Formats: sequence, structure tokens, C-alpha cells
Amino acid sequence: MRVIEFREALREALSEEMRRDPNVFLIGEEVAEYNGAYKVSKGMLAEFGEKRVIDTPIAELGFTGISIGAAMNGLRPVVEFMTFNFSLVAIDQIINSAAKILSMSGGQYSAPIVFRGATASAGMLSSQHSQAFENWYANCPGLKVVVPSNCYDAKGLLKTAIRDNDPVIFMESEQMYGDKGEVPEEEYLIPLGVADIKKPGSDVTIVSFGKIMKVALAAAAELEKESISVEVIDLRTVRPIDYDTIIESVKKTNRLVIVEEAWPLGSISSEITFNVQKNAFDHLDAPIRRVTCADVPLPYAPTLIEASLPNAKRVIQAVKDVMYRS
Repeated sequence: MRVIEFREALREALSEEMRRDPNVFLIGEEVAEYNGAYKVSKGMLAEFGEKRVIDTPIAELGFTGISIGAAMNGLRPVVEFMTFNFSLVAIDQIINSAAKILSMSGGQYSAPIVFRGATASAGMLSSQHSQAFENWYANCPGLKVVVPSNCYDAKGLLKTAIRDNDPVIFMESEQMYGDKGEVPEEEYLIPLGVADIKKPGSDVTIVSFGKIMKVALAAAAELEKESISVEVIDLRTVRPIDYDTIIESVKKTNRLVIVEEAWPLGSISSEITFNVQKNAFDHLDAPIRRVTCADVPLPYAPTLIEASLPNAKRVIQAVKDVMYRS
């Protein structure tokens, strides 16, 4: 199977869906003439023209509102935020218009729209450009929230998101655009709300999603050297969450560690913890452990960044804690 970059997988998904459906268009800052801030849309202006690959001013609230109106009138916009940190400028339109219009109109209007872009930390970008908002958007009914961890999933999930009739938040990592992975040449779709067991195991379950899957898998590989068998689950979507896959895994391993790049209060890991203790309490042989960001704005200094973010060492310690190993 061929190997391509994460950004190329996204570009293929966008281009294939735009060829398939003339109502799909891409809009955002620098998506056209500059080929995208991270070169996801490279060459798309030349193929699809300026009416379907649209550069905007630096005005997220404005072009988000325009796109939601277009979606309500039959088009299928893909809105690119240079980073989801900037989506906060447009969050009123996303939460109060896109997410609610189907309910408020009694089903007369829908907003089939994808909001996509980079999320969470990406090196020394400090507090205002390093935030993970997956749990913020997942909290809102009417939205679906997708966070791919690899090239294969990114393409299949983005194609599904574009075809979905609900608004979808599609969150990527700036540090993954250059990652390479196997992606089939033939068309495929990945359903939303279905987790993937990336590594089977029998002693403990680790659940994660997005870029932090790298941390989870690295920790699992190290733990295997100590004869600890780890099952690693990639959520892929955090709204809806595939609770069934998690619970079935916990029934087998009896231990759970959840890893995410977010602040601890009100996080995705908090929600999973509640549901597992509610539905699989008798199967737990130890309290559930969470590995999250430190409860502070992300610092600028590399040493403090390392201390703040989830890493393999912290995950390994959490696994040993639930297994009562020193």
C-alpha cells in the first residue's frame, strides 16, 4: 500500500468530495493562493477555481457565519481555521447557529458543514496558541467532533464528515501534517462514533485520541517489555463516543487509563470515567486513572512544556498504579 503524508490524506479527501459533489467548497484564511497554512489545500485552487476554494479576510466570525448560511441553503462548506484557537472568535456562530438550527427550525433547516483545522500544542507557541478544545465542542448537542490520529483515519473520517448532514468539528494536529502512513488508493469511508482498537491486550486498557495516541502507543510498547499487555483504543470521535468498545475492553482487562491533551476539569476523560464506573463498576479492579495536561495555561519554555503535557513516562506510571506495581 502507498505511503502519503497526513496533509496529503486530508487533501485527497477534500478533493475527492469536491469532485463528487459540486456543492462542497473550501473557505478560510490562505486556503487558496497560499495553498493553505499547512499546505493541505495545495493545488486545489488551480483545479476547482476561486468560487470553490475561497480566501477570506482575517475574520473568523464573518466567514463562519457566511458558511453556515450557505449550508442552510443547500451547500456543503468546509471551513478551515488556521488553528482552533482562532475558532473562539467564531464560537457564537458555531454553537448558537450551526449546532442549533436543526432543532430551532423544527427540522426545516440543517447545516451540513465541516469546521476543520489544527488543535492543541505544536511546540513553543505558548498559552494562546496551544489549547485543546475537543471537550468544549463535544459538550454541545448538535455537533459531532472528530479527532483523527493517523493518515488512514484522517482521510476516511473527513470524507464521512463532509457527507454528514450535521455540523462536524474536525480537529487535526499541527505536529501531524508531515506524518506519513498507509492510505489505500481506492475510496473508503470510516463511520463516525466507532472507536478502533489499535493494539489488543489483556492486562490494562488505555484510551486516547488524536496526536496523543502516539504517547499511548509508545507507553504500551515500553510496558510490553515488562510483560504488561496493554489494549490501546483510539476513540477517533469524541462526540459521539463509542462507550461500548471501551466497556467491553474494561470487562476484559479490568483496568483503565485515559490519556488526553486537555485540562483535567470537565474533560473527555472525565466523561468516560463516569460512564465506565456507571456501566462497568463491578469489572474494575482499580480506580480509573487519567493522564491530562497540567491545570495551567501552557508555558513557552520547552522544559515547562514537557512538564505540562502528557508523556509516555506519566502513562507508564499510571498503568503501573492501576496494576499496583511500584
